[in-house]
Amino acid sequence: MLPWNADCTKFPRMLIARTLPDLRAACASLRAAHGGLALVPTMGALHDGHRALVKAAVASGAPTVASIFVNPLQFGANEDLSRYPRDEPGDLAALESCGCALAWLPDVEIMYPPGEATTISLTGPAERWEGDARPGHFRGVATVCAKLFGQVRPDRAYFGEKDWQQLQVIKRMVADLLLPLEIVGIETVREADGLALSSRNRFLSPADRSVAPLLNRVLRETARALAGGATAEPVLQAARQKLADAGFGVDYFALVDGPSLAPIEIAIATARLIATARLGSVRLLDNVAVI
Repeated sequence: MLPWNADCTKFPRMLIARTLPDLRAACASLRAAHGGLALVPTMGALHDGHRALVKAAVASGAPTVASIFVNPLQFGANEDLSRYPRDEPGDLAALESCGCALAWLPDVEIMYPPGEATTISLTGPAERWEGDARPGHFRGVATVCAKLFGQVRPDRAYFGEKDWQQLQVIKRMVADLLLPLEIVGIETVREADGLALSSRNRFLSPADRSVAPLLNRVLRETARALAGGATAEPVLQAARQKLADAGFGVDYFALVDGPSLAPIEIAIATARLIATARLGSVRLLDNVAVI
């Protein structure tokens, strides 16, 4: 099957839906004409990492729906929802240039109407790490994703590996609730110096931006050391100290089993190094496989 954007006459202009009736009508039309749908959930402020997700979905041959919704349920009491970057015109232009078929832009009242009584509660891969650092965060992520899956009814949904724990939480939720879609993880997109792309990188000061790539370098160095079978904790502690000496505030730097996020002491086939560290007001997340 040709990629969706291989023949621009199939879809001369991206559709935009802001209401559930419009979304349902557009999805039904696309599904009837082309089969299954692909979904890329986003909170906007799109960068090349998001574009990679959309391009992968488009290349699958399925009409691609991308959502833009800054989800208040996943922001904690001490996190500034209003500070999250927003650029609707730029985001829509980026989606259309990537071959997206339909942009879904709901408001808070559509996603969380008055009188709602249901959210998604999680354990397993949602525990520890970001689950501890941001209480309630994964409840918000899982709830909004479950809603998006119900609204769009995609056959596949695409998520970046940069947010590794989030990816595993969504995979676990889909498996446990028997939801009829596949979750596809896409490799982290990076700047030339190794910094993982994030919408929040724009808030790094010039000085912090020059230091930020060290997080990925230390992750890769540590992964090489652990791949040889070394006991994890001494190597991890040395990595934490190196980051702290460079000015990072390290929230965690851990060796885990990739799917479960459970901490491990020796690298195994599914091992993943995960880290979150702060520079100024910005929390940087990154992870690498231990091969």
